[in-house]
Amino acid sequence: MSRPYELDDTDRRIISLLVKDAKLPYSEIARQLQVSGGTIHVRMTRLEELGIVRGATLDLDLQKVGYSIQAFLGIYLLKSSYCDSVIERLRGIPEVVSLHFTTGSYNLFARLACRDTQHLRNVLHDQVQQIEGVERTETLISLDEVFSRSVQLEPTAQPIAG
Repeated sequence: MSRPYELDDTDRRIISLLVKDAKLPYSEIARQLQVSGGTIHVRMTRLEELGIVRGATLDLDLQKVGYSIQAFLGIYLLKSSYCDSVIERLRGIPEVVSLHFTTGSYNLFARLACRDTQHLRNVLHDQVQQIEGVERTETLISLDEVFSRSVQLEPTAQPIAG
């Protein structure tokens, strides 16, 4: 087992700036932290190789691009042995934007983005509920996302297992 990688203050400050603005150029991060651009590049490469930073994503306003329904889907499996195959099938459904293995009532918990309620119904009926191993689902429709944010790292956070 490898030793956990401990983020130092520079790593945390780099991450903090990028959480606020993922498009911030390395040169600007270097200027703000008073280090070289090469230092930022080397640190980011290492954070990516360790899997601590997994890239940058584009945050779309889904309503403005025609996806007005956000839904959460609790998925009950017939048996836990179906888990891997169900996950692989769900991975192939573009409307499933995130999937979590959970404790509690559901085996899996997904977030879906759909154009409208008919689209959601079609995804549920024609795709998700047809997956072998899915016993039943429970759908919760989001009326409005109040906020979404990334975690801000604190200076005294625990080491990351590597």
